[in-house]
Amino acid sequence: MTTTERREHPSDVFAARLASFSDRFAELARRRAALDAEEVRLLAEAAAYADGTTSAVMSSRMSESEGRDLARRSICASLAMATRMSEPTLQHRIGEAETLVHQAPSVLQALERGTISAGHARAVTDQLRDVPADGRETFLQQVLPVAERTTPALLKRRARVLRERLHPESITVRARRSQADRRVTIEPAADGMAWLNLMTTAPIAYAIMSRLDGVAVPARAAGDDRTLAQLRADALSSLAVAGTVSTDDKAIPADPESGGEVVWLGGSSAPRDWSARSTQQVALIERPVDVEAHIRPTVQLDVPVLSLLGVTDEPSTLDGYGPIDPDTAARLAVAAPSMTRVLTQPETGAILSVGHEQYRVPADLQRAVRLRDVTCRAPGCGRQARNCDLDHTTAWEHGGTTSIDNLAALCRHHHRLKHLPRWEVEHHPGGTLHWTTPDGRQHETRPAFAETG
Repeated sequence: MTTTERREHPSDVFAARLASFSDRFAELARRRAALDAEEVRLLAEAAAYADGTTSAVMSSRMSESEGRDLARRSICASLAMATRMSEPTLQHRIGEAETLVHQAPSVLQALERGTISAGHARAVTDQLRDVPADGRETFLQQVLPVAERTTPALLKRRARVLRERLHPESITVRARRSQADRRVTIEPAADGMAWLNLMTTAPIAYAIMSRLDGVAVPARAAGDDRTLAQLRADALSSLAVAGTVSTDDKAIPADPESGGEVVWLGGSSAPRDWSARSTQQVALIERPVDVEAHIRPTVQLDVPVLSLLGVTDEPSTLDGYGPIDPDTAARLAVAAPSMTRVLTQPETGAILSVGHEQYRVPADLQRAVRLRDVTCRAPGCGRQARNCDLDHTTAWEHGGTTSIDNLAALCRHHHRLKHLPRWEVEHHPGGTLHWTTPDGRQHETRPAFAETG
C-alpha cells in the first residue's frame, strides 16, 4: 500500500478539526473585540456630543454644569432604553470608553486589532484611573504587553501591582480614603432567596469569615448534616438577626477572651480534636426558619385571598423582593407588629383605584399607586416605588387629575428627564405608560401586576 493510499490516522483527523475550531473561535473573538472597540468610540462620541449641546436641555435657572449633566443623562437614558440596558451599566461603559479614547489610545488600538479583549481593556482602565497623570504612559507601556499574552484575571493582578509601584500616595492614605466606599447591598435571587453583599475593609471581611468558620467547622466536624457553606450562612444570619447562633442561652456564639472562638457547653473553648467531642458539645446553630422567629418586620405584603384561606399555594409578594412562598408569608405576618396587607383579586390581581380631586396625593392613593407600580415606571429602572416621586403624568396645571389613572412612581432622575424637551409620557388605561425618547423611539412599561398576571 502506497503512502497516498494509506488512510488518515484518527488522531490526524482530530487535530485538523481542532485546528479548525480554534481558528474559527479565535476569529470570532477578534471580530467581537473589534465590535467592542467600535462601541467604545461610539459611546465616547455620544458623551462628547452631550457636553457640547447643553443648550438643548438648559433652562434659564440652570448652571452650565447642570445643563451638561442633564444632557448626558438624557442621552444615556435614551441609549439604555434602546438596548434594554440599565442606565448605571451604560454610564459605567461610557466612563470606560472615555478613559480608553482620551487616556489609553494604545489599548483601544489593541482592542480594534483583536490582540486583547474587552475584559483586558477593562482590567487596564480599572487601574489606570488611579495612576497619576505623569505615570500613565509608563503604566500603559508596561501593562499592554502583559495584556496581549495573558488572561484578564492574571492581568488584573499584574496591573494592580504595577499601579502600586507607580502611585505617589502611600497605600495607607488610599486605604483610609477607600473606607468611605463601605456599604451593604441586597440583590434578589430566585425561589425566595437573596444575595446580601458587604463591602468593607479586608481585615474586617476576613475576620468575619474566620468567626463564621469558628462556629461552622466545629459543628460540621461534630456531625451537623449541613455543608460548611450552609453553616456559615446560617451562623451569619443568626448573629446578625438574633445576636447569637443558638436558642440555647448556654451556647454563646463567641468568646472575646478566647480570640473569637466558640464557647462550648462543655468548656471555655473549642477542643482541638473535633472527633473527640461529645454530642453535648455540638454548637446549636439556628436554621433559617428558626432565625425568622426573631424578625419583627413592618412588611408590605400582597396576599392572594385564596392563598390566605389555604385553598391554593399561590405565592405572596414581599415588597422590594417579589414572590415568596405562603408559609414564609404566614410566618412574617404573624411576627410583624404592623403590616399593610392587600387582598388581590384571584384571577387578575387587580387593585381598585382610589380617586381624589386635589393636587396633594392622599396617603391611601399613594399606597395604591406604589403597590401597583412596585418600581420606578421608566423603562429599565428598578428603583423601588417607595423611594420614588409620585408624578402626575398630565400635569395638574394642564388639567391632570390626582387619580391612579394619572399618577405613576418615577425616581427623581427619570422625573426630571420626563420634563426635558422631546421626552413624552402618555398614561393609558390599566396603568400602562408609553414613553417617547428624544431619538423618537417608543417604549412601553406596564404595572407590575399586569407584567406577572
